Formats: sequence, structure tokens, C-alpha cells
Amino acid sequence: MLEKANVKELDKVVVRFSGDSGDGMQLAGNIFTNVSAGLGNQVSTFPDYPAEIRAPQGSLSGVSGFQVSVGSGVHTPGDSCDVLIAMNPAALKQNVKFLKPGGVIIVDIDSFKEADLRKAMFETDEPFKELGITAQVLEVPVTAMTKAALADSGLDNKAVLKCRNIFALGLVCWLFDRPLELAKRHLKNKFAKKPAVYEANAKVLDAGFDYGHNIHASVSTYRIETEDPRPGVYTDINGNTATAWGLIMASEKCGRPLFLGSYPITPATDILHELAKRKDLGVKACQMEDEIAGVCSAIGAAFAGNLAVTSTSGPGLALKSESIGLAVMAELPLVVIDVQRGGPSTGLPTKTEQTDLMQAIYGRNGESPVAVVAPASPTDCFTMAFEACRIAVEHMTPVILLSDAFIGNGSSAWRVPDADEFPEIHTPDVPADMRDGSWRPYMRDEKTKVRCWAVPGTEGTAHRIGGLEKDAVTGGISTDPANHEKMVGIRREKIARIADDIPQLEVIGNADADTLLVGWGGTYGHLHTATDELNASGRPVAFAHFRYINPLPANTGEVLGRYKRVIVAELNTGMFADYLQAKYPRVEMHRINKVQGQPFMVREIVDRVSEIIEK
Repeated sequence: MLEKANVKELDKVVVRFSGDSGDGMQLAGNIFTNVSAGLGNQVSTFPDYPAEIRAPQGSLSGVSGFQVSVGSGVHTPGDSCDVLIAMNPAALKQNVKFLKPGGVIIVDIDSFKEADLRKAMFETDEPFKELGITAQVLEVPVTAMTKAALADSGLDNKAVLKCRNIFALGLVCWLFDRPLELAKRHLKNKFAKKPAVYEANAKVLDAGFDYGHNIHASVSTYRIETEDPRPGVYTDINGNTATAWGLIMASEKCGRPLFLGSYPITPATDILHELAKRKDLGVKACQMEDEIAGVCSAIGAAFAGNLAVTSTSGPGLALKSESIGLAVMAELPLVVIDVQRGGPSTGLPTKTEQTDLMQAIYGRNGESPVAVVAPASPTDCFTMAFEACRIAVEHMTPVILLSDAFIGNGSSAWRVPDADEFPEIHTPDVPADMRDGSWRPYMRDEKTKVRCWAVPGTEGTAHRIGGLEKDAVTGGISTDPANHEKMVGIRREKIARIADDIPQLEVIGNADADTLLVGWGGTYGHLHTATDELNASGRPVAFAHFRYINPLPANTGEVLGRYKRVIVAELNTGMFADYLQAKYPRVEMHRINKVQGQPFMVREIVDRVSEIIEK
């Protein structure tokens, strides 16, 4: 048994599961996250998928990782981990750099045979010495213990080996004092249709937990602080699922059926999968034959009066661009979800970046303005998906929602909101007193420049819209130069006036700072944590994070103008900084950029901001 002296009390801990892409690291990590969220911990996850499909078993390129931070005050998955689980030598070699000094490594020593070491490109038979590891290493015969636990299960060897990840999960649950009942509940849901598989995994989970109790090695265990959460129902949710649920909430609040026309693409496909399950809520989710068919089907659904959505990643957004222009010209509500990944072309399909910003704002032919919003976290995907729908419907425009692979695949603890926490979405229907034939499709509200949404079949609203320019009064096809310029101006002004209908930009951090750190989208957690660390170390910094990109919040210029230094940090080569610089040329922009397919490390932000301040 372990001595009490080896118990570390921390406000948060970080665990990284790693192994072959077939070793079930994502499942083990997700269950550990769900159990922790159920105990009232804040959580933040980072699933790190290999870029290669079916890489050779045991190879460096086939390593899959899942990192989770658990505790209080959690905004990121953590720069480095307290505990690393490595199921083979390749996983150890690829991930040991993420381990904190004095941390714990748990390895399946059965997978460290000579052949395994050669596959992972080790030059000696002493991998821990070769890597210079000084951490606490717990060599566990995971494979042998799993086989022993399931010796009388009747499962074949392949099925038994698939349970190794759950043995590791049981050991980690012991290490962090997580109750097995919650873990078993998640396993039962996962294998609801395979009771024999559930029973085997439940038995292995117990075996892993019991092994932790019985070992005589000296290894630290951890006690994690919890916060008193706001009362309510909590669950662990990833960004793509939250996005899907936000769309459903918006459908309820605007009284229009939800339609998704989509084509599978990493890392956005889970949105299609989740909505396909929701026929019970009237959702129509159609997998189309390609990206163009996906957006065109959604445009048809919008014309027919549906809350219309299409989901994709960067390559698909490029293919959809002409059709998005059609929705701009027809002035139809359409939500386009782009879960960004590394590019160009196929690029890094499983990795995260923020490199589609300029494509979202400008990437269409002609003067084709659309609204652009970006969620800040996995749970914020729910809110901003709802907001994208609200803006699209109430302002009769396409809206691009820029999520990314980090928050789309990552998860956080989320309190399920009450329906009355979100406003009704008001559809701009044709007024009853104008359904006598006097209404025209491009008549507008003078304040917002929004035209009405006339659903086909509504008496007195027969009309035609399309991709050719229309007369500003009659709605007929027009090639008049002055009319075209007028309509271009109206469509541009309609988007600009959305600024009156979105929140003001907020600033947090040190109110007296002369340095403002700026971010947008899924970098929020890292920049927020970096701001806290900078202020705690005596470097006063304020922080402003943008979730509304086009138009920008109305007070953006005033906020930026208050600071001596404005530092824009983003996962691209400086797109948002360029965008802000163009709109506010008198504000000098410093830049922190990273384009590696990986999220920021907090220490990267802290170091770069410190360098800029000290210049």
C-alpha cells in the first residue's frame, strides 16, 4: 500500500493517454473525463489523432494521444502532463516530452520487447535510459494482467487484447480516486448491445483498479480539488456535439425545422452523425454526394422555410464558395459550419489551425459579404451555433461558424441550459397586411436592411429569387449599373448593421495594463490562462477575445485604441491581425503566430508576450 506522504494535493492534474491508434486511448480518455466531470471537476481535453490512416502497428507515426486536465480553474488541457500512460515504446518516445518534471509514467511493460523497441526506432534495449527519463516509472504488465483477468471469459485473443486500455483506465482511476461505478456506467452505455464485451471490460476495469491497490512500488497518487458548481445537470461534451445541440435549440426557438445538408469530412463529420440521430426532434440530416450538393440542398431548404445548415472543413468551404454567393444574392438564411484543420489542400486532416479566416470573410467571387462568428471553447460551440442561427434568420444572411479541430474534438464539462436561458428567434415573416399582392421580395426593414422570409405556399407571397442581380424595388432581374451598385451597398450595409445586434467587446485581466492580448475562436483557454499567469508574475496584461468576426463588435476601435501595445495571437500567419490592421490602421499590431497543426502552449504565449513587453 502507498504511504500517505506520496499523496499530492493539486488544484488540477493533467493525464495523457497514448498508444497505437487501435489501442482505445480516446475511449479510455473520454471515460476518465466523463467520470471526472460527473464529480464536479472542470475538464478540458485534447484528442491528438495520428495524421496517417492505419499506420503500421507500433510505429511512431501511428501514435494516438488523449490529454485531459481535471480540477478547478481549468481552461486548457495543459501544456504538460502529471501522468503519462504509454501503451508501447512508440507512445513513450513520442509523448515523454509532454511529461512534467517529477511526473509519473505508466507503461505496459509487456509491449516493450526487442521487436517493439526496433519499431519505435530505439537504438538500445534500455528505452528509459536512452530517453534520459528521470520520472517515476511504473512498469505494469498490462497485457498479461488483462489476459489473466479474462482467462475464463470465452473471448478470443484479439478481443481480450482490445481490453488493455480499460485495464489502464482502472489503474488511472485508482491513481486519482475515481469511483468505478461511474466508469462502468459509461462502459455499459458504450457496449449496450454487446453485454459480453461489457462484462469483460468491467472485469478488466476492476483488475486495473485492484492492481493499483496491491502494488508495492513508490509512486505518487493525487487528490484533485473540486469546485462547487452552479446547480444543474452537468455532462462532458465535445465541441461538435455541442454545435449540433445548439442548432437544435435554435430550431426550437425559431419554430422552423432543422435541415442539415452535408458531406463527411474530418474533423466535422461528428456533427452530421449527431444530427442524424435526432429524427425524434424533427431534424432532417442528409448525407449528400459531395460538398456542393450539401450546400445546395441546404439553400433549397432555406428557400422552403427550414433552418438550413451545412457542415464542412476548409477544403469543403472552398467547394461551397460559389453556392454561398448564391445565398448572399438571394438573401437567404444559411449557416455554414467550418471545423478548421491544417491545410492547404488535404493538409493535416486531424490537426487544428485557424487558417480559414480570410476564406470565410472574403473567399467568394464578387462583393459577397457574410457574417462570421467563432466559438471560444467546446461548450461555447453550443452558444455560438445558436447565435449563428439567430443572426442568419433575423438578418436573412449566410453566417459562417468558424470552429476548429481543437475545440470540435475537445471537450469540457457543460451545464445543460434551461430553454428560457436562450431568447426566441424572430423570423422576418411577410406582414399579414402585405399578403394581398403588394409585397415584393426585396422590400426591406429600413433600420436593419433585412428583407422578409416568404415561405413558398404562403398566400400572396409568390416570388422568384436567384443568382442574377435584382431590381431594388420590383425584384425583377436587372442589369442596370446604378441598381447593381445600390444592391451591393445594401447587402454590405445589412451585414455591417449586425454590429448593433451583438454584444460589445469585453476586456478582462488587469484594468490598468497598457498591453492588450487579443485572440479569437478556439485559442481562448490558452490565452486566458496566459493572461492570468502574466498578471500573477507582475506583467500587467489585459485580454480581449473575439467571437464575432464580421462584423466586429461596435466598440472594437475604442477598445484597441486604449492600449500602448496590442498583441494578436492566432494559429495562422497573422490573418486576424491583418484584418484588424486594415480596419484600424492607427493601431500597431504585434503578432504571435503558430502554424504547426497544434494548439498553443500557455508557456509559448507567456514567453512571447514577455519578450514584446520588454522590448
